[in-house]
Amino acid sequence: MDIILKYFPDLTETQKEQFGALYDLYTDWNSKINVISRKDITNLYEHHVLHSLGIAKFIQFKPGTRIMDLGTGGGFPGIPLAILFPDSTFHLVDSIGKKVRVATEIANAIGLKNVTTRHCRAEEEKQMFDFVVSRAVMPLTDLLKIIRKNISKEQHNAFPNGLVCLKGGELEKEVFPVKHQTMVTELKDFFSEEFFETKKVVYVTVNN
Repeated sequence: MDIILKYFPDLTETQKEQFGALYDLYTDWNSKINVISRKDITNLYEHHVLHSLGIAKFIQFKPGTRIMDLGTGGGFPGIPLAILFPDSTFHLVDSIGKKVRVATEIANAIGLKNVTTRHCRAEEEKQMFDFVVSRAVMPLTDLLKIIRKNISKEQHNAFPNGLVCLKGGELEKEVFPVKHQTMVTELKDFFSEEFFETKKVVYVTVNN
């Protein structure tokens, strides 16, 4: 939890309590349903919670912003972002029902009122959002094909509506087809831990 306060020192008491509760909740659920690698659960705050919050180093969602977390798994990046941005709404979608259940139970346990969840394939979700966030490993061009239909035309934020995803490693080839509408932010510029050396936030404008 200290690592979250190191980079986000201005949290409210409620946010501190919500972030603080995540370790025990995820440890408990992970013993029943494997949503995080067993070896990695001890690194929950660095590898999962702080990594998710890397998106907030790129964009500060304005109140009223609607965000879909595609391929949320057990709730990343959606749940940490929902704690950080209580005035925005987050819709967490995954095709694996038991993972959606974990995300739902954890959101309820910490009292998040700005989170909804749905067990479905991304192609089935027809609602409109300002942004889609994702930590899923799907290539950018495939993600964009799926989510284009979900991006609203109404703009509320400093950046035009689009896709904001967490990626790692060498991205030149993956970004190339959409490079004119893409911004890549290196998380090592914000977080000093070695884990973030190759981690990036990739933003792609979606013009509908």
